[in-house]
Amino acid sequence: MDSEFGETVRRWRDRVSPTVAGLPVGVRRRASGLRREELAGLAGISVDYLTRLEQGRSTSPSMQVVEALARALRVSDPERDLLFRLAGHQPPGVDSVSMRITPSVQRLLDRLANTPVAVFDATWTLIVANPPYDALMGPTTGWRGIERNSVWRNLAGPGTRARHTADERAEFETGLVADLRLTAARYPLDQRVRHLVHDLTAASPRFAELWDAGAPVPHQDTGRRKVIDHPGVGPIALDCDTLIVAADDVRIMIYTAEPGTDDAELLSLAIILGTQTMSG
Repeated sequence: MDSEFGETVRRWRDRVSPTVAGLPVGVRRRASGLRREELAGLAGISVDYLTRLEQGRSTSPSMQVVEALARALRVSDPERDLLFRLAGHQPPGVDSVSMRITPSVQRLLDRLANTPVAVFDATWTLIVANPPYDALMGPTTGWRGIERNSVWRNLAGPGTRARHTADERAEFETGLVADLRLTAARYPLDQRVRHLVHDLTAASPRFAELWDAGAPVPHQDTGRRKVIDHPGVGPIALDCDTLIVAADDVRIMIYTAEPGTDDAELLSLAIILGTQTMSG
C-alpha cells in the first residue's frame, strides 16, 4: 500500500497544471504537471520527505500530510478518500474537525492571490496561508504540529505581529478559548481536539484558567481593525475580516487596507519585501 500511495501521488502530480496551482510557467519548463519541489512547497512538506513518500521509502504519512497533499493536488472528494485509505487512514468523517479546503474555497483563495489570506480549521489550526500573508505576518511554512494552532501561539507560544492593548488581548484570548470550547462540543469524538486541549492546558496556565472559567462566549473577532507591527515597514493599520464557511467549518482570515491610504502603500511594500525575501 505504501508504494501505491507514492505512485498515486506521483501520477496525480503529473496531471496538475502549474497555472491552475497559481505557479509561474517558465519558457524552459519540460514537465507538464507539478515539479516535485513545487508540490512539496504547496503542501508545506520537505522535498526530501515527498521524494521518500513517492518512492515508497517513507511509510504511514500523517492525516495532516495526506490532507495537505490532497489539497495541493486539487483532487476530487472520492480521490481524497482514496488517498487517505492508501495511506492507511480512514477518511475523516462528519464527527471530525475538517482540514479540507473545497474547490470552491480554493477558487476564492486563487482570486485573492495578492491579498494576505489564511485559512484555519475549527480549532484555529492553520490549514494554509498564501505568500502575502506570510510576507505580512511572518513565514508559516516551517510551522509543525501545535505551532500551527493560533490558540497555542497566542497563549503559550511566541504570539503574532498583531498589536493589542491589555484589554484587547484579554478579550481576544477569551474569544479564542471560547470558540475552541464550542468546537470541542461540536466534535466530542475527535481525538485531535482532545489532544489539543490537553496540550494547551499543560502548556498555558492562562488557557487552563479560561477553559475552566464557565459558559462559552462565541469568538467575536470576525471583523475589526488591527495594527500589525511589521519589522520592515513599521506599524500598519488594517481591516481584518474572518469569514466563516459554515458548511465546511473553516475560517478565512483576510487583511485589507482602504485604497489610496498610507496603510495601503505600507501593506503593498510589506508584501513586496516579504515575497522577495521568501523567493530569494
